[in-house]
Amino acid sequence: MATIEPYGTKSGKRYQVRYRKPDGKQTKKRGFRRKIDAEQFANTVEVKKLTGEYIAPSMGRMTVGELGPKWLARQVHIKPSWAERVDSIWRVHIEPHWGARQLASIERPEVKDWIAGIKRAPSTVADIHAVWSMILDEAVEEKRIPANPAAKMDLPRRQLVEHNYLTHDQVAALAAEAKHSEIVMLLAYSGIRWGEMAALRPRDVDLERRRIRIMRSASKVNARSVIGAPKTWEIRTVAVPGEVAKMLHSVVGAQPNANGLLWARPDGEPLRPPTTTHWFGGAVRRCIAASIPRDEDGEQSGSATFPRVTAHQLRHTAASLMIASGAHVKTVQRQLGHKTATMTLDNYGHLFEDDLDDVAERMGGGLRAAALRCAQNVPTPPKLRVVSA
Repeated sequence: MATIEPYGTKSGKRYQVRYRKPDGKQTKKRGFRRKIDAEQFANTVEVKKLTGEYIAPSMGRMTVGELGPKWLARQVHIKPSWAERVDSIWRVHIEPHWGARQLASIERPEVKDWIAGIKRAPSTVADIHAVWSMILDEAVEEKRIPANPAAKMDLPRRQLVEHNYLTHDQVAALAAEAKHSEIVMLLAYSGIRWGEMAALRPRDVDLERRRIRIMRSASKVNARSVIGAPKTWEIRTVAVPGEVAKMLHSVVGAQPNANGLLWARPDGEPLRPPTTTHWFGGAVRRCIAASIPRDEDGEQSGSATFPRVTAHQLRHTAASLMIASGAHVKTVQRQLGHKTATMTLDNYGHLFEDDLDDVAERMGGGLRAAALRCAQNVPTPPKLRVVSA
């Protein structure tokens, strides 16, 4: 049990509380002006020790600058691309602002103010908050602070981005203009990500069954390409149309090594995502120019009808073409590699809106049939017989 002892100072009588920490080591808390304050502190310590909520004051004196590097060193389980992002967030945003602060001194209101003051895109703010919250979660687990002051905060809403979707004809036009027409068709009709395409090997492609096994993904980390697990860490199989499988025959046949890359840069590295000077961007610009209406004199007489798309928007195109073909949301989810069908609906739910009329019509048909059955089952009232007096 804790003991309370008086002691003298130049300013007068004070009280100190001697108690044992959960590890059995003795410590003390000094500076109480009143004995009742010391007693309340002693009682609180004993209750927290019993409930497992006790936090040693010395543990909270560690600074964020001391804990942060230790936490970063433990993130051996995350993908290299995200590890680079986390390291950047720590160096640019968290360490300069919070590095000198003791963990126990951080209050929730000031964390809210800091988050609200970050003038970045909502997705960037969400990433910064996620990293900061994970560091503070570590402090809670190590019993340096009783609770995470950054937990469950309201963050800026991510703005909905309007996707550009290509039609079948537009995909064919883009493929005809592209250096690698087979890549355009593969992305637009399978929905796989650029990094997943760039990491494909002959062993991953089953042309007879028209299936592709997504086992890896290439990503750019600093100035180099790194091949690792897919984005969701889950291996999946996607289907491709027979026409796309035929286009891949020559590509697969040209790679004698089953473990070699189907497509590679001259230095042997995986293809990197398109830049403004990439062959993909050039093909898009030519399609846009060709879609501009012109009069008899060859002068432009309207706006381009071909949308400005990125390589990633071919993934959105694949989703729209699948949905237009009548694919179920779970099928689209599996093909795209989304973790849940909810994620698929969040991104492409508006493309299913045409089904509402069909649903309403089918439900109306059921309603009319039920009403007809009810009418047929109503008994006919007996006729009244009039008896003359």
